Amino acid sequence: MSAEETLPAASPDSSNDWGTESIDPDAYLRRIGYDGPRDATRETFLALHRAHRGTIAFENIDVVLERGVSLDMTDLQRKLVTAGRGGYCYEHNLLFAGVLERFGFRVSRQLARVRRGTRQLRYRAHAALVVTVGNEPWLADVGFGDEGLIEPIPLFPGSIAKAGDWTWRVVREADQWLLQSLHPDDWFDLYSFRDERHFAVDFEATNYYTTHSTRSTFVGKLIVMRGTENVRYLLRERQFVTSYPDGRTERVEKTDAQAVQVLRDVFDIRLTPEEASLLRQHLAAS
Repeated sequence: MSAEETLPAASPDSSNDWGTESIDPDAYLRRIGYDGPRDATRETFLALHRAHRGTIAFENIDVVLERGVSLDMTDLQRKLVTAGRGGYCYEHNLLFAGVLERFGFRVSRQLARVRRGTRQLRYRAHAALVVTVGNEPWLADVGFGDEGLIEPIPLFPGSIAKAGDWTWRVVREADQWLLQSLHPDDWFDLYSFRDERHFAVDFEATNYYTTHSTRSTFVGKLIVMRGTENVRYLLRERQFVTSYPDGRTERVEKTDAQAVQVLRDVFDIRLTPEEASLLRQHLAAS
């Protein structure tokens, strides 16, 4: 079964809805350390995805500090680009989608249900992207954290992507797509989604719930993640976890001050003195 038979080409979303025109591409490219071509080709797409993933960490600091998360494109640029911070999935992927559109790619923003190994039905808490390159749809995702894609993966059943020591695949499950990561024992479900048109208000609603509901994974608990080609890092409150492709996991309990330092040293997150102080207070009280 071909990609054309299973998924229509991604539909371009209105830049007026998403704030695409306010993006500063030069500043963004400096932030991710990319100085290559800006044409809408497969090579540019893969390089931009990899550069973003390797530079900007996943983090929920603003949620923990009860600041909320703005999806306004000007605010996203100020935070992830100018301030040297990271963000969570909505922030990462909406910013990346806007940059891709500025370079001529066709992008469809999707909402997905996170599984992370469970079949429990969850609300659509994750953002992902379907990007059309030429006539071929790809799944792109720079905002899933430690176990997320390093490079995009072609969106057709059984498609495989590899980066370093990690492997992913996409499969069809009834009327939806499922992204999986290969673990030493078997394939591990990451998230599922249907290909459908979404609007900015859809993301605003789920973003508000995710940043305010006590049932949200990200409320009240510091979570910071990054994945490279051969190791994955997770900081959950003071516990620092390092995971390897062979299944080994190292867990180290940090002090409050050490945990804040890990944000700088491992995740390359720039914190203001006030943010560092507030995070130490949060960790001390947790």
